[in-house]
Amino acid sequence: MNDEVSARRAEAEAAQVVAPVAARGIRRRLQRVAAGPLAEAQQVFNGTMLRLADALSQRIEAAVARAQAAERRVAELEERLLRLERRSTAEPRTVASQPRQDAIPDYFAYETRMRAPSAEIRERQRPYVELLRGHEPVLDVGCGRGELLQLLRDAGVEARGVDADADMVAYARGEGLDASQADLLEALAAAADASLGAITALQVVEHLPPPVLSRFLEECVRALRSGGLLVAETINPASPAALRHYFADLTHAQPLIPETLELFARQAGFAAVEVRFMNAPEQHDDPRISEHLFAPLDYALIARK
Repeated sequence: MNDEVSARRAEAEAAQVVAPVAARGIRRRLQRVAAGPLAEAQQVFNGTMLRLADALSQRIEAAVARAQAAERRVAELEERLLRLERRSTAEPRTVASQPRQDAIPDYFAYETRMRAPSAEIRERQRPYVELLRGHEPVLDVGCGRGELLQLLRDAGVEARGVDADADMVAYARGEGLDASQADLLEALAAAADASLGAITALQVVEHLPPPVLSRFLEECVRALRSGGLLVAETINPASPAALRHYFADLTHAQPLIPETLELFARQAGFAAVEVRFMNAPEQHDDPRISEHLFAPLDYALIARK
């Protein structure tokens, strides 16, 4: 009897050691059989949810883009309506001497559509305010809708503007700004020698054929007092995005690389010339790609008499 009990105990003890291992193996197989379809179903569900999330994200991005385009369109139409309210039929549409100025029948509409709303342009031009402080009076040639004039007025810097386009001038006057219609060469010729502290020409020089550009720079030297500044902002031809906007405007004469504009300024008589690049877009991760495809959109020539 004792021998039988001992034998059964030995079997039980052996079963206690071996059985759990076998049970775990069985449990794993059973779990795999039971959970496999659930895991596959979960993977399918996860994939479906990810695709739905991607599709929803794309729809949200498209809706945001449509909303932004609609907001910009509303701002454009508001500016064009203001232009109509302020327009005068007494002045000619343009008094610019350059031959391409009449290439676009409604340049104001082009400007509001193709360039940017006034508020955005003001933010781009804000860095010039401190540069011009202490250089009063400022003459802003090609003042357009008066974005820089507004900034200077708010900063307490004495400034007035001229523009060849009647609608631009009417719009600027409607903002309470000192603006008048005149060709830039005529406006400079009317200024006395050494009577100006600074002259600004933002997005203007690319409209001027080379002979007009040379004369413009010479007139700036004459009209500025000693130490006076010329700030001439233009598109950066090294930027593909900027060139796209350049060719969209049929009134442009030629793009100007910084070295060319700097040479013209020195030949006109400016004593010191500096180039500052402006409005850099978001950069690519690869600096080599950024250098060639994501260059700053504009640059400013800052010339001192």
